[in-house]
Amino acid sequence: MTEFLSVGGPMIEFDDVTISFDRGPVLKNVSFQVALGETRILLGPTGSGKSVLMKLVNGLLKPDSGQIRVFGRLVSEMDERDLLVMRSHVGMVFQESALFDSLSVEDNVGYRLEEEHLDPREIRERVLEVLRFVDLEDAIDKFPDKLSGGMRRRVSIARAIIGRPELLLYDSPTGGLDPITSSTIIELVVKQRDVSHATCLLITHRLQDAFTLATNRYNLRANHMEPMPNHEVDAGTKFLVLQDGRVIFDGSTLELTHSSDPWLLGYIE
Repeated sequence: MTEFLSVGGPMIEFDDVTISFDRGPVLKNVSFQVALGETRILLGPTGSGKSVLMKLVNGLLKPDSGQIRVFGRLVSEMDERDLLVMRSHVGMVFQESALFDSLSVEDNVGYRLEEEHLDPREIRERVLEVLRFVDLEDAIDKFPDKLSGGMRRRVSIARAIIGRPELLLYDSPTGGLDPITSSTIIELVVKQRDVSHATCLLITHRLQDAFTLATNRYNLRANHMEPMPNHEVDAGTKFLVLQDGRVIFDGSTLELTHSSDPWLLGYIE
């Protein structure tokens, strides 16, 4: 467990966070917590501040006011060295995969470990391990321009998990993908959730993906995703909904689907 983690406390904590850009406030007095081992799905219309929130978590932006704690530590008090150490415990899956076009799949996935100067044989073994996990072992020598959009996204996930992070950030992992490929990616996210039990914060614009995450589990023996028994929902998967930079919902799947708020009802239908 990372030295940053405050035992017994939340993995992510926002306390009255506000941030503005030239056009005005993007997040307004945002407060929420993500517990250790929880998967938090971040929903909201385009422009509601979801991606900005995720950049704040990773220390890529600083709030104008309020406090953000990750692993129990105030992000605003971290210097560059501390931020680098923190990020070494965070896996990030970008919306557009963000692969290095000039590097092979193997080098893209192993890049972080190479920067840490691990033994090349260990790097190779770890790369093969995560590529098997995302079912891309045969693509290890290919370059990104030879991969489909779904394959690129799976490589991005492999790169994010190779460091065995305690926290995973997914920025619209199915964005721009067709429905069938999107389902494959969400199944992989469910697999990672149920195998590693890492804390996850995931942005999605697809309500179908969100509810698939909440109502399915990964069957390791059968090696596929399946619905939760008896129409149950995953207790560790919760929702945060933003509208115009404010949190308008923070709670469980059942609380969301049984909400009486007219805007929420219209949004999730």
